[in-house]
Amino acid sequence: MPILKSNFSPKFPFTNKHLSTVFRTIFSSPKVNYDRQRIETKDQDFLDIDISSIQSENLALMIHGLEGSSNSKYIRSTVNFLNRNNIDVIILNLRGCSGYINKTFKAYHSGETGDLAFILQYIEQQYTYKNISLVGFSLGGNVVLKYAGEQKKNLLNKVSSVVAICPPCDLKGSSEILAKKSNSIYMKRFLNTLISKSVIKSQMHPEQSLDIHQLKQSKNFKDFDGVFTAPSFGFKDAEDYWKKASSKQFLKDVQVPTYVLSAENDPFLSKSCIPYTIAKEHAFLHLEVPKFGGHIGFIDSWLPSKNTWCEERIEKFITENLNKQ
Repeated sequence: MPILKSNFSPKFPFTNKHLSTVFRTIFSSPKVNYDRQRIETKDQDFLDIDISSIQSENLALMIHGLEGSSNSKYIRSTVNFLNRNNIDVIILNLRGCSGYINKTFKAYHSGETGDLAFILQYIEQQYTYKNISLVGFSLGGNVVLKYAGEQKKNLLNKVSSVVAICPPCDLKGSSEILAKKSNSIYMKRFLNTLISKSVIKSQMHPEQSLDIHQLKQSKNFKDFDGVFTAPSFGFKDAEDYWKKASSKQFLKDVQVPTYVLSAENDPFLSKSCIPYTIAKEHAFLHLEVPKFGGHIGFIDSWLPSKNTWCEERIEKFITENLNKQ
């Protein structure tokens, strides 16, 4: 598909990538009332899903970003907007992200699609939705894109569209960008929670012999993924994990209408994360890359209630691609 021409054009200071990235966290406080369900997995673990239903026949199954959850403000804001536009939302809290540490030693990673497949199967068995859209933010965006590519034509018929907001399609490129000194505040925040959870996991699973000292010395994702993520999921090392878990290599096989939104000035993403070349030749992939927006920001007003441009783009794509049944 042709690259979409974006109409997002904020004025100063919202052209600043860092202000756009942190704005929702600092200034917004959207409220959502969820119904939670805990679902036992086949490996004796559990997944918590949070549901915000307005009794629609259309569902957005949503996945948050790294160390996010259903309570992330960008998630809550999107839930409210979609509900107002007659779309139910179920958020898959990745393992260890729902406020409770999961049972198994492994938790989640940027390309782990097994839990998404499991929850889709659960929804198919328990609900009667006519249309399901997969919506992922950042890490969650990489997950939904990879899953759609893996499934090809085997994707559940009710999945009418896929939406990925600021996905790190090239994990190596994104990890190297986030390791830069200018992004140290983001890196420290991610590592603080990742390391803390991993220490708890080591205490729960002493048989894994996790090197706690080396873990605590992690300065970037290459360090952390090398010590914890890669070995816990059977990858050789961090680079092997990044290579196999990146969604970029799976995009060519996506066969459902798919929308990818990333800003040029996203401080989390390398240029290699934005699939320009693939999108130009792709029958299903719609790519929009505004000049500004930061990471899951797209802010153009000091009034949080006015910052709905991203949510509007998500809803529009979902609605335009509902299966006509």
